[in-house]
Amino acid sequence: MRPTLIALLLLAGASCVTTKTYEAKVAELNAERDEHDRAAAAKQKALEAKIADLETQAHDLDAQLAKLGVERDDLRKSLDDNTALVSELKKRLEKLGQNVDKLTSERGALAGALDDAKNRLEELRKQKAAADALASTFRSLVEKLHAMIDAGKLKVVIREGRMLIALPNDVLFDSGRTDLKPDAQAALTDVAQALAGIPDRHFLVAGHTDSVPIHTERFPSNWELSSARAITVTRFLIAHGMKAETLAAAGYGEFDPVESNDDPDKRAQNRRIEIVLQPNLGELPAIQSLVAGTK
Repeated sequence: MRPTLIALLLLAGASCVTTKTYEAKVAELNAERDEHDRAAAAKQKALEAKIADLETQAHDLDAQLAKLGVERDDLRKSLDDNTALVSELKKRLEKLGQNVDKLTSERGALAGALDDAKNRLEELRKQKAAADALASTFRSLVEKLHAMIDAGKLKVVIREGRMLIALPNDVLFDSGRTDLKPDAQAALTDVAQALAGIPDRHFLVAGHTDSVPIHTERFPSNWELSSARAITVTRFLIAHGMKAETLAAAGYGEFDPVESNDDPDKRAQNRRIEIVLQPNLGELPAIQSLVAGTK
């Protein structure tokens, strides 16, 4: 009788320990699930912010295109009005026999104004075509690279009138190094494929650092480090399908920041590689007119 009682007591104790262990495990799993839910919500919020930023940039481009369209329509109306005025003056000359010299002078002035209007209209057409091409290229790049954009590995932006792909140095390189990380090679392979599909375009690979100085035998300053990293990326892009004659490399060191260097997060944004899509002469009608005027 006594051994049986002892066995029952031991069994009850073991059951209590098992229950407590189970409840502790359940609490641990619930805590992990809550942490995962918070991380997922934060990631979703960041992705929504990026999408909103891209939509804002696209909206700005559409607004510019709409403005150019309004200017074009105004000039077209002015052209039609001037043409109608010339026709009316011709009729007046035939009917009233007015002073031929005076009307000839007026017609010459109108013809000059008409030529100016035509030239301006043609320039606006070129600007609109260039803007359409730029917007199309921008949307195409965003579409091709959206997975890496969503993952925070790169950005496609318009800065100071130039379209560029910005890749954080922390994604590409370890601190003070110029050899690419394995994950960076996969990202740059996708970038090379996307850029190789853009015809008749040259690119500048620009290296940037933060303001923290470096001073080693190989890199006396941030200029040398940023230039070496730009050359590394350029060589990689060539090795993965881009034409060498379309690429150039440059190092800006710490002298072209996009943020202040006041805190670590802002300094991290200044450490970057930018692949700048260089404008074609056809996208610069004003400059093209100056070149034509020198011939």
